[in-house]
Amino acid sequence: MAPITANLRTAASYARTGNVALAQIETDEAVARWKRLAPLPADRPAELSEFLDGGRERLTMITGALERGDTVAAGRDLLALRQAFHALRRHAGFYDLGDCIFEIAPAMEALRVAAIRYGEQPAPANAEETVAAASAFRDRLVRCNEWANGEIAAQGEFRRLIDGAIASSSEIAHAAMAGDGPLVHRYLIELQSFAQLLDFRYG
Repeated sequence: MAPITANLRTAASYARTGNVALAQIETDEAVARWKRLAPLPADRPAELSEFLDGGRERLTMITGALERGDTVAAGRDLLALRQAFHALRRHAGFYDLGDCIFEIAPAMEALRVAAIRYGEQPAPANAEETVAAASAFRDRLVRCNEWANGEIAAQGEFRRLIDGAIASSSEIAHAAMAGDGPLVHRYLIELQSFAQLLDFRYG
């Protein structure tokens, strides 16, 4: 499954940026690799059978969406398939850095919503919401940093991304408390980039 999840992760990134052709290449590879999972034992757990059948159907939907040029639908189905795989791993008791990185997306979305609301109306309550969301996002990042094995933790790319995201999550909170809306927006854009790059590389 590791090569397939890499295909799905990369396809999602390409779909998000509108690069249909490259997203199709990654999806086609995922489809080909998925077919190789068919010879798994007939007495495999029901959860695994449901996942494999559902994934096959979802990949067909993703392929169709990309053929239509509908990157929004493709991205939605790619996310759903990745979520299903993540849930299957959690059910089986597996968890690693990739799972942790995948789980930062909801925290990033909560921060995005809070920061945008603050930008539209920089009231004290909205500033507090932004600070709380930034703190929750930072906690997730710190947890992922702890999940990185020695080899990954020492990589310059990983250090740049994870340390940069942790630092910026603190800075966006300070900017919100200082009432600096433009700076909050700048750090939000920066954090979204960090989150996307972490997912693309280590998710």
